[in-house]
Amino acid sequence: MDTALLLALGLLAQGLGPSWCAPELWRLSTLYPWHQPHSVNRVRRAWVIPPISVSENHKRLPYPLVQIKSDKQPLGSVLYSIQGPGVDEEPRGVFSIDKFTGKVFLNAMLDREQTDRFRLKAFALDLGGSTLEDPTDLEIVVVDQNDNRPAFLQDMFVGRVLEGAAPGTSVTRAEATDADDPETDNAALRFSIVQQGSPEVFSIDELTGEIRTVQVGLDREEVAVYNLTLQVADMSGDGLTATASAIISLDDVNDNAPEFTKEEFFMEATEAVTGVDVGRLQVEDRDLPGSPNWAARFTILGGDPDGQFAIRTDPRTNEGVLSLVKPLDYESRERYELQVLVQNQAPLQAAAPRAVRGQARVSVWVQDANEAPVFPENPLRVSLAEGAPPGTPVVTFAARDPDTQQLQILSYSKDYDPEDWLQVDRATGQVQTQRVLSPASPFLKDGWYRAIILALDDGEAQPRPAGRLPRDSGPSPPASLSAASPPRTATGTLSVEILEVNDHAPALAPPPSGSLCSEPHLGPGLLLGATDEDLPPHGAPFHFLLSPGAPELGANWSLSPVNVSHARLRPRQPVPEGLHRLRLLLRDSGQPPQQREQPLNVSVCRCGPDGACLPGAAALRTGAAGVGLGALLAVLASVAVLLLLVLLGARRARWRPSVRDKALLHRPLDDLRDNVLNYDEQGGGEEDQGLAAADNDPGVPPYDTALIYDYEGAGSAAGTLSSIVSSGGDEDQDYDYLQDWGPRFARLADLYGRP
Repeated sequence: MDTALLLALGLLAQGLGPSWCAPELWRLSTLYPWHQPHSVNRVRRAWVIPPISVSENHKRLPYPLVQIKSDKQPLGSVLYSIQGPGVDEEPRGVFSIDKFTGKVFLNAMLDREQTDRFRLKAFALDLGGSTLEDPTDLEIVVVDQNDNRPAFLQDMFVGRVLEGAAPGTSVTRAEATDADDPETDNAALRFSIVQQGSPEVFSIDELTGEIRTVQVGLDREEVAVYNLTLQVADMSGDGLTATASAIISLDDVNDNAPEFTKEEFFMEATEAVTGVDVGRLQVEDRDLPGSPNWAARFTILGGDPDGQFAIRTDPRTNEGVLSLVKPLDYESRERYELQVLVQNQAPLQAAAPRAVRGQARVSVWVQDANEAPVFPENPLRVSLAEGAPPGTPVVTFAARDPDTQQLQILSYSKDYDPEDWLQVDRATGQVQTQRVLSPASPFLKDGWYRAIILALDDGEAQPRPAGRLPRDSGPSPPASLSAASPPRTATGTLSVEILEVNDHAPALAPPPSGSLCSEPHLGPGLLLGATDEDLPPHGAPFHFLLSPGAPELGANWSLSPVNVSHARLRPRQPVPEGLHRLRLLLRDSGQPPQQREQPLNVSVCRCGPDGACLPGAAALRTGAAGVGLGALLAVLASVAVLLLLVLLGARRARWRPSVRDKALLHRPLDDLRDNVLNYDEQGGGEEDQGLAAADNDPGVPPYDTALIYDYEGAGSAAGTLSSIVSSGGDEDQDYDYLQDWGPRFARLADLYGRP
């Protein structure tokens, strides 16, 4: 075959082959991939076979694609084969070759979107199976057809834009794809809006799919949401199509000012209450409900100088709720004219029209009510001297009725008076004492007594004229409050300061302990203390003085203050040992001062260098230093009573044994108590019943009576506890041994001991 024919066949293989020729006109092209020129001077080389093109979706199968030949052997003596994807690799069976003629066939429909080209290897062998030619490449290209529609990435696109946005404002972007060959018109996409209503306010870029505004005057209050129908088409807009939706919402801006529904509102409010709602102010706003552009904010511009009213916004209805934050007083003002302004929480757009009814008048009529009485001074503090007798006036604790400004229609009573100390005049509120208040009352705190007084009115209020409101403001208010209005009570606190009166003189504290040294320079001296029942300033500091009636005391004794309540006693010069009886004058700091002269018994002893009493000193114990005449009389009286009881007991013991013995004889024989005496017997045991002369028996310890259980038996090391009537005579006894019984008996030893 000559070279010109081979070149023609090559051109056919590069695109002018069977894919475009009519089947009846097409002649199968033959390729000689291993053609070698006859020139012996040239090096042998293989032809480069251009790709063989075949259209996808070809339905007439099997379809001949090309024929390959080798010029080394005549026809029939060469075996041809192909290998690769579509033949012996997946997808298998797409291509085949006639092994004797070298014709290549298409056996299945092709899909370019699945596989756009196939690369095969072609082989030529002799009949013996030997390779005649080197393997050569055979590439089959699948030609695209417009068999895929474009597709939007979303069924619905959502966009938002502010109302009033300028033309050209970007809203959203639509996106689509096409599975066909992007290098061909089969995938050349164009976007359009096929439906959006009238007027047209949006446009779409046909190449990018970007949606923009095209007109001014987007008004959310007119149209809040736009629904668009979008279309995309391939073949540059002339091919296959697909549709999707676009929902574009207008975001609200504050371009509408709030307005009151009317220019004037009429309301009523009850006096003397707080925290209650008076009425509501209705407003209108076309902006988005619930947004800051819609939410109202109210301001009282005038008519409320004392800040008695407040307006809050109801978030559900956007109404202004007028309420009382301070109580109103009908008697001082019957009507309020409020000037109220309404605005939004968000600032109004500069270009927005101003409100026609942005302000309103609110007329509030005050309703009279039965107000509780008021104590002009509460709490009321007064003073009263302590010990005030019953009937002493304290104060007139009167209240005022705000409704009538009168005092006489009120009634008064006590609510708290823990000591029942006071009485209150029911008609006038005059308070006076009805008993003497004890200074030791637990309800007297830091000198103050607290009581609570009640003032009760009669439950009536002053009527007010009816018909004061305009006819269009609703029903007229009642002409007066109900006559059955309950009485009101006021509570007043009365604090009475009990003024301290200096009515008690100071007295020596419990007797001082210890003894004084007879030498002035030895020992610490004797510490003296004083007390006073009066409260400050009528008590300490106390003044300790030696009695002015005994000037000789000042020569031997000295008193020096230690603090406001104590002084120290010392001898000025050596004084004899023993008991010394001094007289002191105690004076307090009250105005006028109270004073008292008191005796003081001082025990003086000889002291060593360390200031302690020496053993065996003759000084009396300090336990007796404070015994006065009253204490001595009390001791003597106690002794007399004790002696009388002893004598009565002795007399009773003498006649009771016979009665007891007689009773014992009549007891049952089976009485298990045998000889156990009755529990109420105070006498001795069985052997003591006949001892009539126990007091005169020198062999037993002394007895107060003969029938007391104080005998401890013979040989006991313990002594008796009583020796008051152990002697039948009047001779003197030595009581010094009582000093060894302890401090209490030491006082008796000092009284009855040796001088």
